[in-house]
Amino acid sequence: MLKVTAPYLLSLAVAFGAAPAWADLVVQSVQVDDLKAVFGQVASVDQTHARTRIAGTLRNLSIDEGDLVTKGQVLAVVVDEKLHLQSVALAARLESLKARKTLAQTNLVRTGELHKKGAVSQTRLDESQTELDVLRQEMAALTAEQNLITQRGREGAVLAPTSGRILRVGKIAGSVVVSGEDVALIAANRFVLRLRLPERHAKYIHVNDPVKVGARGLTATPVGIRDGRIRQIYPEIQDGRVIADVDVPGLGDFFVGERVRVWISSGKRWTYLVPRGYIGTRLGVSFIRLENGGEVVVQTGAARDGMVEILSGLRNGDRLALP
Repeated sequence: MLKVTAPYLLSLAVAFGAAPAWADLVVQSVQVDDLKAVFGQVASVDQTHARTRIAGTLRNLSIDEGDLVTKGQVLAVVVDEKLHLQSVALAARLESLKARKTLAQTNLVRTGELHKKGAVSQTRLDESQTELDVLRQEMAALTAEQNLITQRGREGAVLAPTSGRILRVGKIAGSVVVSGEDVALIAANRFVLRLRLPERHAKYIHVNDPVKVGARGLTATPVGIRDGRIRQIYPEIQDGRVIADVDVPGLGDFFVGERVRVWISSGKRWTYLVPRGYIGTRLGVSFIRLENGGEVVVQTGAARDGMVEILSGLRNGDRLALP
């Protein structure tokens, strides 16, 4: 006949996940958060538009919905054919002014020599100098205008104002656009879970409160559950709902607008928490052994950090033994 000793039972308890403490456990009610399951939607903290800066024809559109872009990346190019023609016309006028400037410099030198000999008056010399100064100013003005046209041509590039993901592309290549027209909507590279909770929850939630976030696919299983924290609560209640944002790591690969199950606290309540090793199962029924050798049938609830919530079957002061 096999003799079962206490050390052997203790080793079995440890092997099967039971509480390693051999002493009996005294039941005491504890206050816990009353968790409620709600749904949150993945949203970007900021959204911005990539817009055109000049009018023209949209070309070289290199983006599509879902693409990741970096700040300053060229998304498309707006081409205005009139800018090229204006640039050519200004270049021709500038060459003409250069020729007139050369002639005015030659006339000024000759007039200066004649003025030294007394052949021309001081007034004539001043007129030649003024003519040369006027031509220089006209050349400077044309050069500035040419630089302006060149800069306007550079502004044809539609740049990403921030790094993020393309949510919507509103134009196609070949479209005629005007200045300030929307080309793409970009979600900045910071995502949150946006909760829209019933108004009665407003008094229970606070900034920095912890929450539990489920895995993708709206699953209610504990697999893939991650921790989050409320980062912001909006002061305006819309349609009877309070809006809050939750910071959760690893939302960058989610779809914007994707729904995720979230467990939040809706107040406090009293309950019993028992280590999992104290709960036995027989014929599909959960039971707990008492110190006096008796057994009580219990109804188990959610698991909380290695403990199991007991909804019914226990009371304060009960002393439990390992099953």
